[in-house]
Amino acid sequence: MSPRRTRPARRSASSVAADDDGETGLAHGFESIEVDAHGDEWHVRRITGSSSTKTYRCPGCDHEIRPATPHVVAWPSEALDQRRHWHTPCWNARDRRSARRR
Repeated sequence: MSPRRTRPARRSASSVAADDDGETGLAHGFESIEVDAHGDEWHVRRITGSSSTKTYRCPGCDHEIRPATPHVVAWPSEALDQRRHWHTPCWNARDRRSARRR
């Protein structure tokens, strides 16, 4: 009996999408559309820690999101220029509190 192969499945070129910076790949996380309590649609992309390489500021708590920290990128359906990086708990609690700025 031969040993079991543990190679990952290949991804087709059609499953790889480019983001607005021109970067491609699935390393940016999984994207979905969520509807908030006010009925607004948001595009939400969950970012893995390994694909997070920059420092961002969370609008929910006004603290830094350090590199290698899993987090959420969200923007209104009609406004890609309003894309923001959120801590995952801050994004989940956004209906219970307002955005903060120092």
